[in-house]
Amino acid sequence: MKVCIYGAGAIGGFIGTRLAAGTNAQVSAVARGATLQSLRAHGWRLQQGGQLITGAVHASADAAELGPQDLVVIAVKGPALAAVADRLAPLLAPHTVVLPAMNGVPWWFGRGIAAIGDAPLESVDPGGRIAAKIPHQQVLGCVVHAATASPEPGLVEHKMGRGLIVGEPGGGESARAKEIGALLAQAGFDVTVSASVRQDIWYKLWGNMTMNPVSAITGATVDRVLDDPLLLTFCANAMREASAIGERIGCAIAQTPEDRQQVTRKLGAFKTSMLQDVEAGRGIELDALVGAVREIAQRLGLATPNIDALLGMTRLFGRVRGLYPQ
Repeated sequence: MKVCIYGAGAIGGFIGTRLAAGTNAQVSAVARGATLQSLRAHGWRLQQGGQLITGAVHASADAAELGPQDLVVIAVKGPALAAVADRLAPLLAPHTVVLPAMNGVPWWFGRGIAAIGDAPLESVDPGGRIAAKIPHQQVLGCVVHAATASPEPGLVEHKMGRGLIVGEPGGGESARAKEIGALLAQAGFDVTVSASVRQDIWYKLWGNMTMNPVSAITGATVDRVLDDPLLLTFCANAMREASAIGERIGCAIAQTPEDRQQVTRKLGAFKTSMLQDVEAGRGIELDALVGAVREIAQRLGLATPNIDALLGMTRLFGRVRGLYPQ
């Protein structure tokens, strides 16, 4: 199988290295700058379990050099996706599966949900630009449950977790979902092939849509956020609003916010991906994590005062620091 990783950062590098080292797949990468130079010089590199795992890679800045693939894993930050979609065509054949391994609400999320409507979610796909470039029938949903970091370009450090959930955007089972799931399992991931991946996406989002931005604003690790009773209440109230949205779109959540926060507490003192981005001076993925949730609520006619406040505070925080568009 020919696999291309588009975006060889912390998550893309994790998936790419494991595939190259643990399967017979031909794993290439579209990268740029220092990451591209590192991949060409050293191949895939992953620090995991006290060892350095490596793998061969054909890396290029030009997708046309790599040609059509069987599987394209998109692992870029949300704000970069529209530009990536414009350059994706050389990798896509009619049979190619596109697997977006990204945070938050994906561009295709509302498709087929009558309550949301057919119009693109402007927060994650302004003008439907992404949907126009990536055929919906070629998309396979994905949820990543792993914490990784990139201490230097082209090198990935695994922190915790190796869970991947894959499934058809419209629900149900399919042969291609099982095939991709089997490949990822062979690479050493804890794979679930889900009959309701949209529900899985919403559940993960429900757990991290508050911790990510609150930690970014405060600079605190998650354990300190959870130790503050006022922040804990604020986050729980925002999660209740997201639960109400989920009820209306077929993504009901059985847990209480307090139960989910106890699960998060077991992960200890860790920095969220958004806090890591702030510390590195990278743009923040606010729209996919919070903006899209508010947009869906507006389409449903639901009030979300806590989510609104979270979005407003984090958006201004990001704009003041040049990490979110004006």
